[in-house]
Amino acid sequence: MPRMLVSYNPRWPEQFKEIAAEIRTHGNPEWLVEHIGSTAVPGMRAKPIIDLAVRIGDVEDFERHHQALEAIGWRLGSSVQSHPVMLFEVDGIRTRIAHFFTASDWDTVNQRILRDWLRTHPADADRYTHAKCDAVAAAARGTSTYNAAKTPVIQDLVDRARAARGLPSVPVSDKN
Repeated sequence: MPRMLVSYNPRWPEQFKEIAAEIRTHGNPEWLVEHIGSTAVPGMRAKPIIDLAVRIGDVEDFERHHQALEAIGWRLGSSVQSHPVMLFEVDGIRTRIAHFFTASDWDTVNQRILRDWLRTHPADADRYTHAKCDAVAAAARGTSTYNAAKTPVIQDLVDRARAARGLPSVPVSDKN
């Protein structure tokens, strides 16, 4: 079962800044790092996991630097197919997820587009919060996984956010 959702923590932006600095220090100082996910949306309930989007030059840029991140506790791992992902755990509990996107993909990254949409559309942020709460309940009942239960709402929100930017719809889930 997924970790429970918690109320927004005003410390999350500061935690993000510390983690972003760590990634640039041990990875590539040229990488742009942004706060994504529910912890990046003020007021939103979330699992207490800091999600980051990292803009890399290309996959080779990531390959040159990821071992330095592994040396400080990050590990490769995710069923995401479209881009590299690294995870960080404390005492076996996931506390951070870093998604590495190439510069050529950066402007069309769904995670960034959704974050921006939720920050400027409070009714949709509320809708997403309710979907996440329902997803936690579905996972607890064993009727769905947390991610599968919330994906239809995410797809709708991302579709609308992409359309507002003149971008086509694309699947939001690319997990294996």
